[in-house]
Amino acid sequence: MKLLHVTIQTDKFEEELDFYQNIVGLIIITDMRPLGRNMVFLADAKGDTEIEIIDNPEANDAGNQNLSIGFRTEDVQKKFEDLKAQGLEISPMIRPVPNVAFFFVKDPAGVTVQFM
Repeated sequence: MKLLHVTIQTDKFEEELDFYQNIVGLIIITDMRPLGRNMVFLADAKGDTEIEIIDNPEANDAGNQNLSIGFRTEDVQKKFEDLKAQGLEISPMIRPVPNVAFFFVKDPAGVTVQFM
């Protein structure tokens, strides 16, 4: 069994799309906007697990605060410094054991995003 996608419904569709493209670095795999539906699927590459973002003006993002998504990055310290320089509110770097480091940031819809 393979995880296909994680769905985020939000009333902040454009901000959410911008976050996953420009902060996380994902690309649009499937774009339903030309068909009249504000819904996109993003991933590193076709065939990878995707993030599905659905525009829902009634979402109020209440459930998103209990969702967490983790991403591996090639250089977690550089990612930490880059996001801090961009003015994003990020957690301190956490180093629970040697050779493991990560930090958290909230996306515009309130989802906790972990970078390792």
